[in-house]
Amino acid sequence: MVQSINTKVDLVIAGNSHLGLTDYGKIMIGDKGFEFYDDRNVKNYIQIPWDEVDSVIVSVMFKGKWIPRYALKTKKNGTYAFSSKNPKKVLRAIRKYVKPDHIVRSLSFFDVLKRAFKGKDRDSYLK
Repeated sequence: MVQSINTKVDLVIAGNSHLGLTDYGKIMIGDKGFEFYDDRNVKNYIQIPWDEVDSVIVSVMFKGKWIPRYALKTKKNGTYAFSSKNPKKVLRAIRKYVKPDHIVRSLSFFDVLKRAFKGKDRDSYLK
């Protein structure tokens, strides 16, 4: 069995990990970090300590009425995408441990196209 990094749990909710193929499991938010545990495979888990989280990227649609997924960008290991039943509840729990200015909205489809067709920002977008 995997040992949790949290000593106090704020929220446990059903969620999905979008790292490669979609994995179904539980998302746990606590005082030490963000955790995802797969329902089918006990060895498949993700633990991200709060001091490792650089920013939280939120995909917002229909003017904030629907949040299909959110991602945690880490300082060393890249970006991990998740979705859950009640994403607003999850983001409120994350906001206790991540500064609100590090929770950002992702680019919309049209913003990506605008950046792709601009001349001077094209190089910064492709990196």
